[in-house]
Amino acid sequence: MIYIAIVFLPLLGALIAGLGGRVIGEKPSEVITTAFLMISAVLSWVVFAQVGFGHATSKVQVLRWITSGELDTSWSLRIDTLTAVMLVVVTTVSSLVHLYSIGYMHEDDSRPRFFAYLSLFTFAMLMLVTSDNLLQMFFGWEGVGLASYLLIGFWYKKPSANAAAIKAFVVNRVGDFGFALGIFALFFVFKSINLDAIFAAAPTAVGKTFMFAGYQVDILTTIALLLFMGAMGKSAQFGLHTWLPDAMEGPTPVSALIHAATMVTAGVFMVARLSPIFEFAPDALLVVTAVGALTAFFAATVGLVQNDIKRVIAYSTCSQLGYMFVACGVGAYGAAIFHLFTHAFFKALLFLGAGSVIHAMHHEQDMRNMGGLRTKIPLTFWAMTIGTLALTGVGIPHFYGLAGFHSKDAIIEAAYAAHTPNNYAFWMLVVAAFMTSFYSWRLVFMTFFGEARWGKGAHAR
Repeated sequence: MIYIAIVFLPLLGALIAGLGGRVIGEKPSEVITTAFLMISAVLSWVVFAQVGFGHATSKVQVLRWITSGELDTSWSLRIDTLTAVMLVVVTTVSSLVHLYSIGYMHEDDSRPRFFAYLSLFTFAMLMLVTSDNLLQMFFGWEGVGLASYLLIGFWYKKPSANAAAIKAFVVNRVGDFGFALGIFALFFVFKSINLDAIFAAAPTAVGKTFMFAGYQVDILTTIALLLFMGAMGKSAQFGLHTWLPDAMEGPTPVSALIHAATMVTAGVFMVARLSPIFEFAPDALLVVTAVGALTAFFAATVGLVQNDIKRVIAYSTCSQLGYMFVACGVGAYGAAIFHLFTHAFFKALLFLGAGSVIHAMHHEQDMRNMGGLRTKIPLTFWAMTIGTLALTGVGIPHFYGLAGFHSKDAIIEAAYAAHTPNNYAFWMLVVAAFMTSFYSWRLVFMTFFGEARWGKGAHAR
């Protein structure tokens, strides 16, 4: 029952605020959705304490879903260590974003709709991470895509917000097409889309090929690459990353929820969940490593020259996702999920801190028009400094370090130990780490230090 409550309380909140928001009013909509998420988060920590440390996998069947020929799949929740970690990340960050949004969105007339979208997004993400079969995973996958479209384009009277929402939707469809083909291929080869059945049968397909365009192509490598194509779209990897910076057009709490902690990590989660498939496709893992390292490096170079405070953090997210994929590519799935966990919290902190800065600056986002805010908003300054220390991996070996110090170093160490060609992945990550430190502290210094560049006008009040 506890698992059902965790997953479906956000859906209940979304339905109440979305369908009855005009009847019950704005404040009750905010309170109900936030309270349901808080309950879900508390229950998620209880589950994490129970099953988060090597507990056997358990399943909760919700209902029979689809039975058609060889396809027989139920809607059931898969609870294991990976699920427990993701439940904590999704519900905790989402509940805090809900709470933050009560203050941030207090001037908006469409708050019930906003909170309904937030809760709907959270429900879809919970469906994704608790999926026991690929159809259920795809349902959650497309659900977060829909909710992100609604949230990015929340201020639909702004042409730029509409364009950004459409761009995110279309680019993700490209990746999702590959993901769907991968699911079809798995069903074609293994006659099942249930995870346990696929994992058990995967060794039987090792070395088998099929004819495509006159060439013999390895089956498992092809399937893994198609699945990774879906991960590239959702997790904004190089080539399919273009939607992520534009998605900053949505309200700042949306950026924290979608682009820091939850939706963009769905691709990393999917690769980790389907690791038994990827482990039998070493060529596909090389592609995952190469793309992840390139993304970590490329996004960091772009972050160096951004002046929009939210775009700096957005490109930082893109870069850190590259780290996670490198970890998956070299077989360090534990390090990837560890960094996913730590990154979710310190990056959400940075996004919400940026929202506080933007609010204080009367919706100004250009860091060139900031400066000297350290004494004006000291709590935000200290919060973002802590987040920056975590992101840049500050720590003393064998003594003490913030979250990013432990999780990023674990990935860089794994990349070094993997001995990729010319140590490509290791050096790309090391250079990306240097650039991460540069643009992160550039953001802090331009925003909080130096002379005030916001003049004597509206910003000074």
